[in-house]
Amino acid sequence: MRRFKTLLLLPLAGLLGGCNLVVLSPAGDVAMQQRDLLVVSTLLMLLIIVPVMALTALFAWRYRHTNTAVPYEPDWDHSTKLELIIWAAPLMIIICLGALTWLGTHLLDPYRRIDRLAPGQPVAQEQKPLSVEVVALDWKWLFIYPDYGIASLNELAAPVDRPIDFRITSSSVMNSFYIPALAGQIYAMPGMETKLHAVINDPGTYTGFSANYSGAGFSGMRFAFHGQSAEDFDKWVAAAKADGETLDRARYLQLEKPSENVPAQTFASVDADLYNAILNMCVDPGKMCMSEMMSIDEKGGLGLAGVRNTLPLEYDKYARRGAVFGPRPSYVAGICTAEEAAAAARAGREASASQSQPLLRDLSPVRGFGLIRPRAGGGTSQDRHAQTEPVSGRSSPREL
Repeated sequence: MRRFKTLLLLPLAGLLGGCNLVVLSPAGDVAMQQRDLLVVSTLLMLLIIVPVMALTALFAWRYRHTNTAVPYEPDWDHSTKLELIIWAAPLMIIICLGALTWLGTHLLDPYRRIDRLAPGQPVAQEQKPLSVEVVALDWKWLFIYPDYGIASLNELAAPVDRPIDFRITSSSVMNSFYIPALAGQIYAMPGMETKLHAVINDPGTYTGFSANYSGAGFSGMRFAFHGQSAEDFDKWVAAAKADGETLDRARYLQLEKPSENVPAQTFASVDADLYNAILNMCVDPGKMCMSEMMSIDEKGGLGLAGVRNTLPLEYDKYARRGAVFGPRPSYVAGICTAEEAAAAARAGREASASQSQPLLRDLSPVRGFGLIRPRAGGGTSQDRHAQTEPVSGRSSPREL
């Protein structure tokens, strides 16, 4: 009989054998701190849960109806000592949990740069973090290394004991960037940027994936994360540069189309402004960038001509996902090209860095400042024609 009971436990052991304990045995310092917070919080809660469960069973057995040896006191209603135990112990646990949660919320904030590589090993001031720009596509992951001018698809590599700064966005729908061995998950959203700071301490190959359902190909949206020594990472970068393919805007628009179970791939060079164009939803040639539209709105807008400028805030998700019905893709054209806007932004940053105050563009034609007011009546036809002449090729004073 005993052997038969043991055999019944074998299927359960098989199920447990498929469990991955990477969350409780991570390879990155940030994930280790999160693991410690989880374990300590669980143990603190067990200080209340275990005694309560044990006493529940004890009371049910001791004060059962058939146990006549226990004194029967139907008029008992209060005990100061018991009240102190009942309320003081949970209160202390709540205070401890609150303190741990408050500290963990601030110290493990994904937007906060890490100040240590491992316990007792602070980050050196001269050590430059590895910058990685992450884009969640349908249904794959794109990683851009701006400092090295390379990119990879469904493959991520980083040297051990070096801080990693992730900038994360999405092309269409919300996803969740998650490498359990490295750090906690953080969402990737279109038109928005989230950040994550982490470090990998042990070399090895780990699994990353999306922890937020995003459509039919979600189950295959996984990638390999390689924690490597500095020498191996340099070799990986050199191998990526040896690949002759270039990731420009046209190539990205091809990658952006939904596809499933895409094999890992590297790119030898990347358009320097590609990530910012993805973030501002203006990779398509001639499309107005979200930052450009917000800048126009901040300065007063374009009047009635800009009423329909909400289209750049959205991608045409239905046409991109292969739907047959629905309107054709359309968007508001940019006032300048993406290349011109990027060049102007770089020139503005360089000029601002060399001056005590940032440069300001003269926007008086757009705002309508300094224009002659239309006369209430009279005047020659030449005067009236001059009052309604377009300004800077944009619109008339009356429209502004």
